[in-house]
Order: sequence, then C-alpha cells, then structure tokens
Amino acid sequence: MIPVTYWSVAGVAWPPVASTTRPQLVKGSRAARTTIALKLLMAVSGLLFIGFVLGHMYGNLKAFSGREAFNHYAEHLRELGEPMLPHEGFLWIMRVGLIVAVIVHIACAAILASRAAKARPVKYVAKKNVGSSISSRTMRWGGVTILVFIVWHLLNFTIVKINPSNGDTGGHDPYSLVVDTFDLWWMTIIYLLAMVALGLHLHHGTFSSLQTLGFTNSATSRARARAAGWVVAIVVAGGFSLVPLSVLVGIIEK
Repeated sequence: MIPVTYWSVAGVAWPPVASTTRPQLVKGSRAARTTIALKLLMAVSGLLFIGFVLGHMYGNLKAFSGREAFNHYAEHLRELGEPMLPHEGFLWIMRVGLIVAVIVHIACAAILASRAAKARPVKYVAKKNVGSSISSRTMRWGGVTILVFIVWHLLNFTIVKINPSNGDTGGHDPYSLVVDTFDLWWMTIIYLLAMVALGLHLHHGTFSSLQTLGFTNSATSRARARAAGWVVAIVVAGGFSLVPLSVLVGIIEK
C-alpha cells in the first residue's frame, strides 16, 4: 500500500479528503427564500386587488346612467351565479377572497418591514430621499389610510349602509345613498383624499409587483412598468373620483 502524505494548504487538507457531511444551506438563505415568498404573496394579492378596484370602478360609473341602471347593476351582482349559487353567493365568495388577499398583503408588508428594520437597527444620521418617488415614500402610511377608508366605505355603502346626510341605515336604494353621501362636500373631500392615497399606492404597488414577478429586467421594461403604474393609478383614482365630483356639482342627481 502506497502511503499518502497530506499537506495543509490555507487550513485545508490537500489532496482534498472525501466528506460524507450533508451539504448545509448558506447562512441566511432560508430567510432570503421566505423574503422572496413574502414579496411574491404581496405582488399576487396586490394584483388581485387591482383587478377588483378596476371592476368596482366600472360599476360605480353606472351612476351616470341614472337610478334605474345603477340599482339594476347593484341587484345583478347579488343574483350573479344563480341558481348554482345562493342569492349573494358570488358577492360573498368575492368578499371572502378579498379579505384573505388584504390580510395576506398586510401581514407580508408588516413582516417585511420588521425584517428591514432589524437588518438596519441604527438609523441614518441624515436620511435623503434621492431618487425615490413620493408614492414609494408614502406606501406604508398610504396603506393604513386606505385600510381605514375601506372600513368606512363598507359601513357607508355595504354593511350598515349609513346615510351621512340624515343618519338613516339599511336603505334599499343604492343610487340615492350615493347621491346623498356625495351631496355633502366634506364627504366628497374625504373620498377624494382617499383616492389620492389609493392612486399613489397603486402607482408604486404596480411597479413593485411587476418587478417582483420579473418583468423589469431591462431599462425598457422598467420604464414600461413605471408607465403601467401611472396608467393604473390615474384610471382607477380618476374613475372613482368622477362620481363624487359629478354629484357635488349637480351632474348626477336624484
């Protein structure tokens, strides 16, 4: 048997000795993978929400067709899927899906924000927002504002149906509820401010979602993603704002 001499080169035996040790993940790789998964969940849930608000905006614009068309649309949503689904079955499926999407979106955002804070426990001495947009800087507070508005919006038009003009609840005339609500200038202002927050959130959220999903790998694709963010923000926020403004100036009336 020929003897083999092993030399130590930079602390490693040479020739290399075969090892039966199982390969280990690089430290932090599991956290990195979960971070990617969280960002993917945020992107998908955000895109689902964009799809919903686009559909909801289209429905709101039915108010320009008058009371009958708007109320018929509202009732049609409750009957959608019948008889395979019970009355309002489709609406409840959509509501539950949206609630799950919102919870997932908020939970992922909170976890990612917490990880980012832990990764840099010492704050910058002077924080400069060079190269960042207002939409990216207001994502967190904009999201909180939208969440608070959604709660009020549901109380106003869906769950309790609070008519802020007279305090009545539980009405069965969606068109009148919309007109009575936005006849109040302060309700229109609140709604428009919420639309500004929504527009900014959608602008940066659309770009971030496309980036997470791998659609911004070149300068051209990044420019297109930013343009898509602006288009979504302007169409949605602008479309939602048309109804309250039209009610306030008398274009839409009872």
